Amino acid sequence: MAGVGIRDWLGGRRRRTSSSAASADATEAHLVDFVTTRRGVEAYVEQPTAMAGASILLVAHDGEWTRRSVESERWARRFAEHHHLPCYEAAVMGYPQRMRDFNQRAKGRRRTSD
Repeated sequence: MAGVGIRDWLGGRRRRTSSSAASADATEAHLVDFVTTRRGVEAYVEQPTAMAGASILLVAHDGEWTRRSVESERWARRFAEHHHLPCYEAAVMGYPQRMRDFNQRAKGRRRTSD
């Protein structure tokens, strides 16, 4: 644990290593691809928990979705704003029914293909 300061534990600013920067870039590229290749995308910001950091969930018009961990809730909101996406706090709004419907349809397709 050498080199880890109290600010790291308390959520202070951290220097990004080249591998974490590459991971963050890959995450952003995936999210941008999802937004630009689907229509009716909405963003749901998920607060950090004891087990996981902040994340963003993107849901398309047909319920297809993707979730990625992000550096902060603020980053997620800025991403949504930059891409002109409606943005909701997942803990307040919950998830849209179309996402659950999509999951059910996908589950049915997996059963028939086995």
